[in-house]
Amino acid sequence: MLDLPLTFSQRAAALGTPRPWLLVLLHDVASNEHDFLPLVTAFPERFYLLSLRAPHRMGPGSHAWFDFAIPPGGNPVIDLEQEAQSRSLIVQSIVAAGLRLDIAPEHVVVAGFGQGGIMALSLLLTRPELMRAAIVWHGRLLPEVQPLQAEPSALQGRQLWVSHGTHDAIVPAVHAQSIRRQLEHTPIHTTFREFAVGHELRGSEVAATVSWVEGLATRQPSF
Repeated sequence: MLDLPLTFSQRAAALGTPRPWLLVLLHDVASNEHDFLPLVTAFPERFYLLSLRAPHRMGPGSHAWFDFAIPPGGNPVIDLEQEAQSRSLIVQSIVAAGLRLDIAPEHVVVAGFGQGGIMALSLLLTRPELMRAAIVWHGRLLPEVQPLQAEPSALQGRQLWVSHGTHDAIVPAVHAQSIRRQLEHTPIHTTFREFAVGHELRGSEVAATVSWVEGLATRQPSF
């Protein structure tokens, strides 16, 4: 049984799976760990799915990784203390799950949507030793986290999937395009895709992501 510092839901890998993978899922703001239930059947059974609940309660069934405000005509201002606390709790959860399930970091993928995507990217950049890859659905790169970025040598061999909706009015697609530009000079191998959707995950985007993840599972890590 898993004992983690965050509330979670899970789907175990199929019994007898040799060297299973761990997919850690991080939900958007104002949601919870059950947000990814529709994805349970989309990912192969070689993956142990672990969906974490953000620690900051906004209301019934509504949680956030950090609070933020958007001043008129300005950029979002985040609660740095909450973001750092959430990042630390996710790290503790990944480490504890990996040890309990006997899954090494090269078989760990961290994925998130919206604010969860922000956290997934921040974790890849600051704690790359914990994972093989990150998936960012409809997220952005926090400028506040960039000074904490690991050395280029630590990012070697890491993989990143970034996908976004061209009609996303909540997190405009320019943020995803900015991720690609800002990381192009790092050792991280980034795959970037856009889909004609809003701030939502539709079947075509999920299918493309799953195909990318399955590709990871057939290749040896380069670190």
